[in-house]
Amino acid sequence: MEFIDLRSDTVTHPTPAMREAMGKAQVGDDVYGEDPTVNRLQEMAAEMMGQEAGLFVASGTMGNLAAILTHCGRGDEAIVGNKSHTFLHEAGGLSALGGVHSCQLPNRPDGSLMLADIGSAIRADDPHEPITRLICLENTQNACGGVCLTPEYTRRVSEFAHARGLAVHLDGARVFNAAVALEVDVNELTGQVDSVTFCLSKGLCAPVGSVLCGSKAFIAKARRIRKMLGGGMRQAGILAAAGIVALETMVDRLAEDHARAKKLADGLKQVAGLALEAGTPATNMVFLSLAPEVKSTMESIVERMKDHGVLIDAAGERRIRLVTHYWIDDADVEKTVVAFRQVLQG
Repeated sequence: MEFIDLRSDTVTHPTPAMREAMGKAQVGDDVYGEDPTVNRLQEMAAEMMGQEAGLFVASGTMGNLAAILTHCGRGDEAIVGNKSHTFLHEAGGLSALGGVHSCQLPNRPDGSLMLADIGSAIRADDPHEPITRLICLENTQNACGGVCLTPEYTRRVSEFAHARGLAVHLDGARVFNAAVALEVDVNELTGQVDSVTFCLSKGLCAPVGSVLCGSKAFIAKARRIRKMLGGGMRQAGILAAAGIVALETMVDRLAEDHARAKKLADGLKQVAGLALEAGTPATNMVFLSLAPEVKSTMESIVERMKDHGVLIDAAGERRIRLVTHYWIDDADVEKTVVAFRQVLQG
């Protein structure tokens, strides 16, 4: 059976153009800085992000960790959201591998952190306390519904941080989704922060990789951290070639994913037993929950949806996240709505 896979946009496969580019890629030893395709990708990414330099890394998690370890020393503190991917889903790497303490602040429904909360969390100059070094933001904010942080908010946080001698890192795994949804150039969301990581392997469809961007001095230090983390790849141009195609051809079409997410949400509104979260979808994610009258377990619903050819994941005991992407078309959306109706009302 060929499945409709709505578990995540990480399940995307490279496009035919990417596969062709990978096969023809010029390569060299990237640890020596000699892979021309990696170098081109890094330069493209930095320019798009409004930053000076870029660093190709194996994953968004590696990029975020390398950024935090570049900004912070052991015993320093990073301010993060309590619903951030860095805090929830990166295996505690900043603490386990970096010895960096995290201060978790509540994410508001729009994905933001309140400036007042950030200000209250900044440590005093006291030998009993860790030193606050970094504020971490996420755009789009996954756990809050794939919502977008605005350029104005990002600018306010950056100015607030810089006035206090702090740096700002943006986990921009899906920042292109935010830019497309807000109808702004992506560098309006990234140019004012001190570092940003974005993923090539989600909605942009490349098979592997993320790019960490920042100043030249920051990236020089981050390159050493990447090596420490085991991320010094050799002839990585084969992978970077797909990333170049992604940046050249896949950004604008993210609007199609957003439109299909809206179509999916509109269809699911008509299915008894499902309750859509307010404001969903903000981008390519549809968040919904099971109504109280539904007595089936989430595990059984996941399995029964699979029997109908649709793959979904639970985002909580009674919460579901559905993610549209390049490999989901209009027919898949319609089939998914029918499958939910049959599973919940059959």
